[in-house]
Amino acid sequence: VTGASFVVFNGALKTSSGFLAKSSIVEDGLMVQITPETMESLRQALRDQKDFKITCGKTDAGDIKEYVDISWVENEEKTNKG
Repeated sequence: VTGASFVVFNGALKTSSGFLAKSSIVEDGLMVQITPETMESLRQALRDQKDFKITCGKTDAGDIKEYVDISWVENEEKTNKG
């Protein structure tokens, strides 16, 4: 589990790269590189307020994978309303 001050989703990862997705720590945040197709699915999930899971790693890496989970939580009035 990694805590981050911000998350950047980059939808420019090419399918030919051999990666499902790539995640890396950038300063005090997280950058997730995903394919344009995954970006569109993520955007739809955010619009629908649905949980979303991104599987990171090489396409042929077998069982060793990393995951980026986007989870919606109960509404909390003290959060930033902007």
